[in-house]
Amino acid sequence: MSEKLSLVTGATGHIGYALLKELVDSGEKVRILIRKDVPQFDGIECEKVYGDVTDPEALEKAFEGVDVVYHLAGIIDINASQEDKIWAVNVGGTKNVVAACEKCGVRRLVYASSVDAFQPLPDNQVMREVDHFDPDILDGTYAKTKATATQFVLDEVHAGKIDAVITHPGACIGPYDFKVSNVGEMVRMFVNGVFPVTLKFGAYNFVDIRDVAYGMHMAAEKGRTGECYILCGEQISVADFIAVTAKACGKKPPKIPLTYGFANAVAPLAEKYYKMSKKTPLFTRYSIRKLISNCNFSIEKAETELGYHPMSVDKSVRDMVQWIRENEPKK
Repeated sequence: MSEKLSLVTGATGHIGYALLKELVDSGEKVRILIRKDVPQFDGIECEKVYGDVTDPEALEKAFEGVDVVYHLAGIIDINASQEDKIWAVNVGGTKNVVAACEKCGVRRLVYASSVDAFQPLPDNQVMREVDHFDPDILDGTYAKTKATATQFVLDEVHAGKIDAVITHPGACIGPYDFKVSNVGEMVRMFVNGVFPVTLKFGAYNFVDIRDVAYGMHMAAEKGRTGECYILCGEQISVADFIAVTAKACGKKPPKIPLTYGFANAVAPLAEKYYKMSKKTPLFTRYSIRKLISNCNFSIEKAETELGYHPMSVDKSVRDMVQWIRENEPKK
């Protein structure tokens, strides 16, 4: 009997790298689909194949002999400056992955959707897994693409074409932030002592990247076919998150409060700055809208069925700050 082989798309991403480590540390044989090799994979025992999710032929070659595919490759762009590319990768790429899974006889697909695929409920109502996703009722290109791709995967499962499980991570924090996520940019600013403001509005649901990786691994092992699992962590106000980050950096929380009205007014200028400087977007009109939308997600299903128990934001941020200090020179 041949050894079970898992494949990860999007292994260079924040979740993808954490998942690769989770699988390898668990003793699994892992193949990763990447467009180019990067130093972050040095020392990790894995097979590398080169290709892109927008290339069906490359996927079919990569999926040969694979038992489980974890599809994480996608574009997260809160600046929404490249809509056609986001649709091509997030939706077109997912359709290509599903087709390759069918053609190559992959036993199970674990698809990384997002909590952004859910319609926010009013009045901070608890949000749980649903069985249908409608992109037309969502705000933002990223959310629309994730909802569209999620519904496509579910439709293929219901048609009996594949065995798939859907996971919905929240806003990821923690170590291994090689590509500099939106939250990672803010934490780096704190580490370097250049984050002078706090926010008087907003909250979000943050989850450690290692917990998400574990949840996805367990979704492959224990998840029920055609089911969705929310992989979130702790709901916390932005002001409290900033205070936690400041503490982790050994600094005092910033005292300059930024109101919703002011942040919303300067967001268009900030978007132009990010585009010109090619820096990771921190404040955009879309990200501000997300901070005032409902982020009260239930993880009861993942806890019960997958044994998913995420760590605190405080521990995750401390580990993230330590990782940044150990892996990047101070500016």
